[in-house]
Amino acid sequence: MKAVIQRVKHSSVEVEGETVGKIEKGLMLLIGVDEDDETVDADWLVKKILDVRIFSDDEGKMNHSVREINGEILCISQFTLISDYKKGNRPSYIKAAKPDKAIPLFEYFKDEIKKSGLKTESGIFGADMKVSLINDGPVTLVFDSKTKL
Repeated sequence: MKAVIQRVKHSSVEVEGETVGKIEKGLMLLIGVDEDDETVDADWLVKKILDVRIFSDDEGKMNHSVREINGEILCISQFTLISDYKKGNRPSYIKAAKPDKAIPLFEYFKDEIKKSGLKTESGIFGADMKVSLINDGPVTLVFDSKTKL
């Protein structure tokens, strides 16, 4: 699984003009599911995301996690993170998990995030979504469960 993590002041997602998810200070996550991913990949990502220290302390140093600041989380599925762009100019998404695998794994990921007790919202899997955010910093990280980076 891959995740793009953005520290935000607020973020929201709309589907067909209706807001389906909205958060204030916290993390907006773009999540891609690979055809080879399993729950162990989701578990690694959840722990890393909840514990990564990217929120500032009183001295302005990034010493706090989203858990420690009681932040909020918005999860957005994004299969385009699982792209192969080595040949040609059009990315291939052949390694992205098909919906019958990706949906349950994405739902599992969200459920594990929710167990943190933090407000957790999401978009709608497979929908044409319009995501808005104010990136705080900006602070953006990319995690990949396969490389542990």
